[in-house]
Amino acid sequence: MSRQTYKTDLTDEHWKVLEPLLPRPSRRGRPREHSLREILNAIFYIVDGGIKWRSMPHDLPPWQSVYYYFRLWTKSGQWEQLNTALRERVRRKAGRDPEPSAAAIDSQSVKTTEEAAADTRGYDSGKQIKGRKRHLLVDTLGLVMKVVVLCANIQDRDGAQTLFDKIHGTFARLQKVWADGAYAGPKLGDWVKAKCHWVLEIVKRSDDVKGFVVVPKRWVVERSFSWLGRNRRLSKDYERLIESSEAFVYIASIRLMTKRLARA
Repeated sequence: MSRQTYKTDLTDEHWKVLEPLLPRPSRRGRPREHSLREILNAIFYIVDGGIKWRSMPHDLPPWQSVYYYFRLWTKSGQWEQLNTALRERVRRKAGRDPEPSAAAIDSQSVKTTEEAAADTRGYDSGKQIKGRKRHLLVDTLGLVMKVVVLCANIQDRDGAQTLFDKIHGTFARLQKVWADGAYAGPKLGDWVKAKCHWVLEIVKRSDDVKGFVVVPKRWVVERSFSWLGRNRRLSKDYERLIESSEAFVYIASIRLMTKRLARA
C-alpha cells in the first residue's frame, strides 16, 4: 500500500477475517481496478469520519468507484449478510450458539438533513426530533441482528412490528425479546406470540429510583447504540435513502466485530 495510512485502514489481521466472507470477482467484464481491501478502507473512512463521498481523500480510490460498491452491496443485502456471518463467528468465539435465543429491542430518533426524502422523515413529539428512527434488535452480547429505519413519527410498537415481520422465520432459536415500556400493551405482545411464537417481555424502570440507573436486560441494546455512535456518520442521518441509512448501521457493526475477531 503506497499511500498514507489512516486509522480506519484494515490491518492484515482484519483483512484475514473479512476476505473469506467477501464475494468472489466475476469472470465476466473487465478486472477490478481497485482491490476490495482499498474499497472497504474507503467506506470505513466514510463511516468513521462522517465526510461526504466527494470529500474523500485523493489517495483512496475514486469516490465513484467506492460508492458503486456501497450501493451494489446495499441493494444485494451483502452488508447484512456480512454482519450475520461475523456475528455468528463472534458468538462461537464467546462459547455461544451461533443463533441467539434471546434479544433486546429499542429505538433511536435522529435528525435528518435536507437531503432526506420528505416522505422518509417525520416528527417524534416525545423526543422533539424531526427525522428518522432506528429500530435495533441485538442479541445478549449487544451484536446487531436487524436494523430497520423508519420515519420518526412512527410509534415504537409499530416499528417493532415492522422489524419482527422482516425477521419472522429467520432466527430459529429465538424465544424471548426484551423491550422497554414504549412497547407495552397487549396488542404487540399478542401479535408477537401469535405470529412469531416469541415472548415479548417488558422491562420497566422502577418509579422509586431517581437519576441514571442501569436497567436489567435493556442496557444491552442501549450500549449497542453507544458503540454505533462512535462512528460520526451515524451522529445524524445524512442519507437520502432509508436503505443507505440501514447499510451504514451494518457497516459500523461490521467494523466492531472485525476488530474483536482480529484481537481474538
